[in-house]
Amino acid sequence: MSHSVVIGGAGFVGSWVVEELLKKPESKVTIIDNLISSERWNISTNSRVTFIEGSATDFDTFEKINAPVDTLFQLACFHGNQSSIARPLDDLENGLKTTLVTLEWVKRNSPKTRIIYSGAGCAVAEKTWQNPTPVEEIDFTSLRHDSPYSISKITGEMYCLFYAQSFNMDVIRVRFQNVYGPREILGAGKWRGTINTIWRNVIPTFVYKSIKNLPIEIYGSNASRDFVFVEDIAEGILKAAKHGTSQEVFNLASGTEIMINDLASDIILLADSNSKIILREKREWDNSGRRFGSTIKARETLAFSAKTPIREGLKKTIQWSLNNLELIEKTIEKHSSETTL
Repeated sequence: MSHSVVIGGAGFVGSWVVEELLKKPESKVTIIDNLISSERWNISTNSRVTFIEGSATDFDTFEKINAPVDTLFQLACFHGNQSSIARPLDDLENGLKTTLVTLEWVKRNSPKTRIIYSGAGCAVAEKTWQNPTPVEEIDFTSLRHDSPYSISKITGEMYCLFYAQSFNMDVIRVRFQNVYGPREILGAGKWRGTINTIWRNVIPTFVYKSIKNLPIEIYGSNASRDFVFVEDIAEGILKAAKHGTSQEVFNLASGTEIMINDLASDIILLADSNSKIILREKREWDNSGRRFGSTIKARETLAFSAKTPIREGLKKTIQWSLNNLELIEKTIEKHSSETTL
């Protein structure tokens, strides 16, 4: 039976990776998660799953794993950009340090384990508000980054390459574009210093506000992103684990640039909402206004293409949000004392 460890396996993307792994009856999974940006109810109850609650920055947490480990997925981070700006030390502790301790533990205790590291497409994207070109799998970046989150993600890649080159470890990197879909819960986890603990990413925020007929704020009149449905991302991660070669990096992207104004209008329409769009000036920290990822390498090497059209993915996300609205609002409400300070 193959054994995978998923660090961050209670989280949004992590829970879908666990589900994808369990499709093979000969697979067992160990989840490591400190629940800082996730919820316990998101953990699979499958009998082939073991949950270890704890931080992957602590070697004692890893000692609870029943070895051997065939594949380890490092999906943990301190979510997301604005919370990392507010609490850079927490970002270091829950992002970069998690990656470094994971690599060191594998080197010492399980050197034949294949590691899949989740990077971020924003960390190497051109900083532009003009017409972007598709971001390829380049291995260089500017010293100027928009957030500690981005710094942690790209520095994590540097450590991955260092360990692979220096200790002959098997490490593959994947770079996410903007992932969306069911199970991304507003307010999941613990308070992380800003209101963005609740308003996590653009699509779940727009979906919830549309359902509630609340105003939708857009920062920067011509902002764009590359949105990838979470089930496609989980499939791409496993294809990278199966077909990738150590030290390689792959974009997991749709390859389509979607303007945020158009996205908001589509969500309002699909949710049959009365929400109004309010345009704001761009956020001071955000210099990566428009971007999308190249899909060529992942398609040719991994046979991976994101197959869920944006409107289909939005419909599924809206329906899931409607079905789980009580749970979402309960999760939001638990932060009410912090938001009134």
